[in-house]
Formats: sequence, C-alpha cells, structure tokens
Amino acid sequence: MKSSTLGFFKPLSVLAISIALAACGGDGDYKYNYSSDYQPETPPDIETPMPTEVVPAFDTDGELTANIRWTDYGVPHVTGDNLQSLAFGVGYAFAKDNICILADQILKYNSERSKYFGPDMVLGSGDSENLINDFGFLALDIRKIAEANIRGMSVNSQALMAGYAEGYNKYLADTGVDNINPSCAGQAWVKPITDIDILTYSLGVAHLPGAANFLGAMFVAAPQGESFLPYVKGNAGKTSFKIAPKVTLPEKNPDDMGSNGWALGKDKTANGKGMVLANPHFPHTGNLRFWQFHSIIPGHMNVMGGSLMGMPGIVNIGFNENVAWTHTFSTAEHFVLYQLTLNQNDPTMMSQMIDGVSRPINGRELVIDVNVGGGQTIQMGKMSYSTHHGPMAVVPDAFEWGNGSAYAIKDANTANLDIVDHWLAMNLSTNMDEFKQAFKDHDGVIFNNTMSADKDGNVFYIDDSTVPYLTDTAINEMTTNPLLVGAKQAAGFTVLPAFLSAFDYERPVPYEEAPKYSGTDYVQNSNDSFWLTNAESPITGVSPLYGQVDNQQTLRSRLAHKLLADAAGSDGLFTIAEVENALVGNRNYLGEAVLTDLLSACQSQGNTPVMLGDTSVDISAGCAALALWDGLMNTGSSAAHLFREFAFQFNNAPQWQNSFDVTDPINTPNTLVVNDTVMTQFAQAIVNVETAGIALDETLGNVQFIERSLPNGVATGVKIPWGGAHNIEGGFNVFNIRTGNDGTMLPRHTYDTLDGTILSAEGKGYHINYGSSLMTVVNFTEQGPVARGLLSYSQSNTYGSEHNGDQTQLYSSQPQLRPMRFTEADIEANKIAEMTISSSQ
Repeated sequence: MKSSTLGFFKPLSVLAISIALAACGGDGDYKYNYSSDYQPETPPDIETPMPTEVVPAFDTDGELTANIRWTDYGVPHVTGDNLQSLAFGVGYAFAKDNICILADQILKYNSERSKYFGPDMVLGSGDSENLINDFGFLALDIRKIAEANIRGMSVNSQALMAGYAEGYNKYLADTGVDNINPSCAGQAWVKPITDIDILTYSLGVAHLPGAANFLGAMFVAAPQGESFLPYVKGNAGKTSFKIAPKVTLPEKNPDDMGSNGWALGKDKTANGKGMVLANPHFPHTGNLRFWQFHSIIPGHMNVMGGSLMGMPGIVNIGFNENVAWTHTFSTAEHFVLYQLTLNQNDPTMMSQMIDGVSRPINGRELVIDVNVGGGQTIQMGKMSYSTHHGPMAVVPDAFEWGNGSAYAIKDANTANLDIVDHWLAMNLSTNMDEFKQAFKDHDGVIFNNTMSADKDGNVFYIDDSTVPYLTDTAINEMTTNPLLVGAKQAAGFTVLPAFLSAFDYERPVPYEEAPKYSGTDYVQNSNDSFWLTNAESPITGVSPLYGQVDNQQTLRSRLAHKLLADAAGSDGLFTIAEVENALVGNRNYLGEAVLTDLLSACQSQGNTPVMLGDTSVDISAGCAALALWDGLMNTGSSAAHLFREFAFQFNNAPQWQNSFDVTDPINTPNTLVVNDTVMTQFAQAIVNVETAGIALDETLGNVQFIERSLPNGVATGVKIPWGGAHNIEGGFNVFNIRTGNDGTMLPRHTYDTLDGTILSAEGKGYHINYGSSLMTVVNFTEQGPVARGLLSYSQSNTYGSEHNGDQTQLYSSQPQLRPMRFTEADIEANKIAEMTISSSQ
C-alpha cells in the first residue's frame, strides 16, 4: 500500500474553507461559481423490462432434490427443477471442494474473526487486523442490511441463497466437520449457514473495491483528542494485549486484480458467429478463487462457466446456448471520500455544515467477542462514527479529524441487492437484447467491465460497474478545481467537499450514461479504461469516475491490440484454436519491442564493465545467455527470467526514443534508447539473478513454479514448472506473486522476494500464486457453443484431493485448455461420478 508522509495533504486541510471563501467572493485565486438555484438532475425514465418466461424459483413439494454429475477434472453439472433445488446442488458440490474458504469468509463478514482467532492476524503482534475486520464490517452494517432486506428481495434471489445455504449445510452434515478438508476440520467456526449469511457475504464482497479498503482508517477514526481504542466491556481497565494498528493510505485496487477479455463478432471470426475469450487474473489461493460448474433447469436454464465462491448457483463468467460473456476489473471508482466542514460552533467536532445547515456526526457503540486465549473470550466495545455519507475515516498525516475538517467514505455498493438478480438475468438471456436488458434492469456487477458475444455474431461492451452518479456541478469541479484535481492525484481516488449537497450523490450512474459499445467486430479490455475498448471507435464523453481517456496504455493492453491484429493468421479471422493460442502462447510486448536492440547494445559493450554504484559488473555472460532466449515465456525458454529482471528495472525508468502520442496510442511509446541507463538496468538484472543463485541461462520451467502448501501452511516441497508471462514485460497470459494475506485465515507459505522484483532467493525463483485462473474460449457454431477452458489451480482447495492439482498438471505439461462438456452426450461420455441429493435424506 502507499505510505503517507507528514504534511502530504496539508492543502486539503483547508480545502472546504478555501472553496467556501471563493464562493463568497473571497480573495482566493480560484473562483467557485455556485448557483443558489441548483436543482439535481432529473433521473431518466425507467424502461419497462422485456417480458421473459418465468423460471421456477422455490421448490413446491417440500423436498429439495438435485442431480450432480461430475465429468473429467471434477467439474459438476448440476440439475434441479427450480432455482432453489439447483442452488442446493451447487452449494453441496462447492462445499465438497472449497468448504474451508467459504466458512472462513462467513466468519469474516459476520465480524467473528476475533471471536475465534483473537485480535491479531499475526498472533501477539498487535497488528489488530481481526479487530479492524470485525469492527469495520459492523460499522458498514452489512449483516444488518442483509437481515433487514432479504425478505423483500426478488423470489429468485431468495430461492438461490436459501438453496445454496441448504446444500452447503447438507455437505457439512453428511461429511461431518471432523472429516472435511484438513485445513479446517474439527474447527468450531465451521458451522451451518443461512441465506442471511450468504447475502451478508455478498454485500461484503461488493465493498472490495471501496470501503473494505478503508477498514483500518475507519478503526482509528475519532474526533481529535478522543481515543479510537476499543475497550473491555464492564471493565475500565486496559486490555491485556497490544493494539497497535498500522494505518496507511488506502488504494482502490490493493490486490491489483486484473483480467483480459475479448468478444469477437461475425466480422472477426472464421465462422461468422460470436466468440468470447475469458481470462481473469485473480489469486490462486484465498477468498477470490474461481470454481467451475454447469447449472441446468430443464426448459429454463443451461449455463456453464465459473464463479467466485459463494455465488449461489449462477455463473459469473460463462455461456449458454445463445450468449457468452466475460468480465475484467474496471478502472472506475466506486466510492467518494468526502471532506466534511466541521461546525465551528461545536467544540465536540460532532457536527458538520451542509448548505449552511448543521448536520450531526453520529456515534454509536459496537460490540464484538474477542478470544484472549485459554478458552476465554471477552466482549469489547468501540465507538464508531458516521454521517449520512457513511463511516468516518482517518489516515494519520493525511486525512485527519480536526482543525475544521474530517472525512467520511460513501460507497456506491453499500446495500447493493442487485448482484444475484443481475447475474441471473445474464445467465437466462436468450439473445443480445435480453443480455443488455439485464444491465438496464439491475446494477449488480459491482466492479466489472463486461464483454459479450452472441450466436449471431453481435458484440457488446459496457462498464456498468457501480459508479457514483455525480451531478454536473461535482464533475465540473472535480475536473477543473486545482485543489480537487490535486487531491485526487495525491490520494489516488476522488476527494470531494461535503459542505454543499451539490457534491453528493444518491445512486449509481444509469445504464444510459455508462460507457458502452455495440457492433459486429470486436470489444476488448485488459484493465485499461473503456477508452480503447474498440480502437477504431474510441469511447469518450462519460463520467471521469470511469477512468482516463487519451492516456498511455499498459504493455499488456498494447499486446492485446497486437494479438487482435496479428494472431488470426493471414485471413484476419479468428478460429477457436487461434484465440486459444493467442491466450496461452506466452508472448510479451516488451520483448518483441526491445530484444533486438538490447542484444545489439550489450554485445557492443563486450567485456567492458558496467558500474552499479561502486560495483563493476561484467555483463558479457548475461548477454550470451539472453541471446539464447526465444522471446517467449514458456517453460523451455532459456534466460526468460533474465529478461524479466531487466523489465523490472526498465519499468522504473523507461528508455524510449519515441514518447507517447495520443494519436497513436497502440504503438507508442516505442524504440529502445541505447544508453548507459539501459546497460545499468541490464547489469542490475544480472545481479538479481545471480543473487538468487540461479543460472543466467536457466530455463523458465526451472525458475517459475507452483508450490502448494500442506494443510498446516508448510511448503510441500513439490515445485511444478510453470509457463507464463508477467505484466512487467507486457505479457497477456500473466502470473504473479502475492506474499501478503490472501483474504483468509487459512495458513499458507510464501517466500520473501528481492527488492524491486518478484524473484526470491529463498525460493530460488518465482513462486506463482496469482494470475490467469479461469481461462475460457467459447465459439458459437451451427451445432451450438463449443468451449475450451481451464482452471489453472484446479477445482478443489483440499490438499490431496483428486482434483486439487489435475488441471494444474495439465497446464504445466504444456500451456493449453481442455474441452468443456456442455452437451448431454458429452457429459455422459465423460462422466466420472454421479449422485442425487435430497433435503429429506
């Protein structure tokens, strides 16, 4: 996370006052033009939903029944007569593979981590991470919102969540807590769940790109002079453990979640029908794992793909007989941090001024259970503060509560009850018009871009992630007011003043104003903004909260455009095999752009040493090794790791002859500058590799690896060779390393890395645990959809399970996808197990 420095936000401490003075005709250089007759924009009329055949929701005979057939690689195909029964089967099959992860997440979002694990993530460290989690999600009221709203939700959502919880519970009851995944077997925190738990979990996940990153800032929020510390209920004395949280400036996307997605229309495919490439880059362990499955309600629903855990019976990324779709992580902002103007007549600093009227800052006591060891728990209380915007937040030396101002976060995904209904509508779509209607009717895609194609060869892109619908006044000020522009540049997210209601928002941006594109050619996204979704038809004119336009693209985005241009062969029309090869071919943009010039430069350097500070480095051996590299990131590629280490150095100070040109954003900047800086960067790459104890000409398969953890978190010692690129060299099929917490309390091992790189001397290479996860290519044909896919880390999280590593080994042997069994004949021909479950048994 970013670290803040003393005085970093000094200009912000007077932001609201400065604008207020300008509005009143003060002497400031900047004049804020505020109209007293301001009226909020009139929301657009809501369109009448298109009629669709009603899918059966709840079971009607009092007995839930689901049939589960598993095909090769442990993929379940679940059939039920209604949504509740379908979700019953999906919940059972999911728990069989991943019960420990979901049990952990239910604990997390119900604010019960401290109850079972004590106050700290690292026992006795004083990091207070479990306290921060528990008080934070209580402050966000996600459990309370779930309890208050679940019975008013659609019958479809209620049926799916109820059935999923019942299926999970049946697996737990049938198997017994002592016999489940050893990572959580016998643990008191693994217990039956309810539909309210599933909704609470869903609401928690919705906050991931927003308020969930401010839990630490919410924990330390208190008026200047007041203590933020929690206290033991019924005891005025101090706690017996250290509470020393480290709170730094939050980030919008701290996990660097990313993806690639393509939707190709009839103008870009060999058979003139739609095709979709799905390639989310998500963690391989922890709470953001995907899971593959197939959901069937005869006559109503037939959808296959993958979902993040806890999605009750419906598919996040996948396809049916008519439409296929995928998602990528959006650059959009999903929250606003508001700077409050405190009421100068209130010495308690518990009120703010809005439109000249004093409004209260509310305080309330939150209470949690905390395990203090020895089988004992205590109750701890803490004061939590909020306004109508949302919870108060404090970041020391950046966003403080005092000296006339304070801060509160307003998250557009708070109380987002559309998530299940939105994805269900996508799952049930029979054509592109119905698919689009899902986005007109719902706002549940939380943080994603969406790319889709149908069997007729139409494509559609939309960033309908949940984005604050700011007024024109707010947008004008945030893009022109130097203080607000500077605040966003410094913080990395939007900070707006709260002293005028014109800066507030009440709902997400509507469908009509979201960035989107329809056509028959293509749409793509590799985590740059919506701007170049289709390079021939740039998207502009939308809220700046969605992201940038006219900006330099990442190397991965540039490779995506390059692949779209050259990976289809001479006819320029893609087959499913060509799209698969584009995905797993392991090309990288930087290598293709600079390798020839880099080799020429280092060969010219010869044995003449390159100085790294006071150290001289002979780069000739590294140059000879690099000459062996085939330019790809496959397991057999010699010296690929050496080039990657160069890429890490190059990224710190790119040396391009031709700078970025907004009129040629796909091809600029370009051409390596051959200079002393580049030679120094290459010398440092050599030093890194040698420091890690790795040969300069080693093959990537002996450097980059998957290594699983035993249930107790200890390394297995089995290193599985792994092909694939990294963002740093501009790969498309990218992998990475995350050494921090993976969002769960489940133990795992990681290796320390060298400064400025992901290379580990301790691990002797790159220990991959993040990146390409659910990989899928779907092409519609006259006979229906044909799909190939892979879940890189395999279906099951249970160590030793048959399906804990089978897809992993398949990819390791050769980067490839496998057939996805969608037709009845294919399912039966490849069935490896079958069972029918019932709620009465």
